[in-house]
Amino acid sequence: MRSQVTVSWGGSSTYHFDLEEVQPMPHDQARHWLDEQFTFLGCDPIRATGKVLTADKILCVAQAAGESRFRDATHRPWALVFARATSAALAKPVVSVDVPAQTLNY
Repeated sequence: MRSQVTVSWGGSSTYHFDLEEVQPMPHDQARHWLDEQFTFLGCDPIRATGKVLTADKILCVAQAAGESRFRDATHRPWALVFARATSAALAKPVVSVDVPAQTLNY
């Protein structure tokens, strides 16, 4: 089964993470990692109710981390963990994160 996460900032600024040969992350560990990054990066809830959905966390963390965390080779380990956590938290093998449009597709 194909397993891939794509993070896009539009145009040619698209980053693909092939998870085929990567150890899957347990669901609870993925949610915990996203929670930690959400707090560490100073993300704010995007809903007026203050409720933060998993999809919101993924989008906020990607945006707060910035494109350089996905583009630069020095940050590749972080970006790969982001991809693994995204796939595991959503329980979907193929996920596309469109940061400017603030959408997830799977």
